[in-house]
Amino acid sequence: MNIQLLLQQSIHSSDFNLTEIIKNALYWIDSLGTIGAIAFIGIYIIATIAFLPAAILTLGAGVVFGVFWGSIYVFVGATLGAIAAFLIGRYVARNWVDKKIAGNKQFAAIDKAVSKKGFKIVFLTRLSPLFPFNLLNYALGITGVSFKDYFLGSVGMIPGTIMYVYIGSFAGNIALIGTEAQPTNMTLTWVIKIVSFIATLAVTIYVTNVAKKALEEEVL
Repeated sequence: MNIQLLLQQSIHSSDFNLTEIIKNALYWIDSLGTIGAIAFIGIYIIATIAFLPAAILTLGAGVVFGVFWGSIYVFVGATLGAIAAFLIGRYVARNWVDKKIAGNKQFAAIDKAVSKKGFKIVFLTRLSPLFPFNLLNYALGITGVSFKDYFLGSVGMIPGTIMYVYIGSFAGNIALIGTEAQPTNMTLTWVIKIVSFIATLAVTIYVTNVAKKALEEEVL
């Protein structure tokens, strides 16, 4: 499979040269073979801590690793990165985080609710697109949520992770059309892929909408 062709056609952004750097990193990861997964997870952790657009990496994971392994590697990297940011926010950069979210009513509401219903609130914020992922990691570090509830609440990232990885994989498959690497039985293959994609998208949208409403009832 021509991984360079897939990445060039399935990942697009206008973020100066950052996208190009990330794409080059994905090429490098793919060339590493079996240890590529470790390198990917490490880069994902750094991206999460540094407020880099991890969504590009998530899409790329679908191209490089496929839906199953790509989802696992993204979830592990995102969870470890979120934990690192949480600990930095709580013990190292507390004042900086406090200034960053000062005056934000949504975060203030979360701060009040999370001390009573830690796991539930973290879980819902992970499911809901209301809050920016990278900043939320740091912001939760200065709330009263326990590390245990914060860690367990990470499972809320799973639906969104699978959806974005699937989109990356799907885009990669589209990029293969007209190449030697395209599947032999095109009709059946694409029917399965399209139905699976629509089902994944529908379930994710439904779950995030339910989470959004539940979160609004709890904290907004």
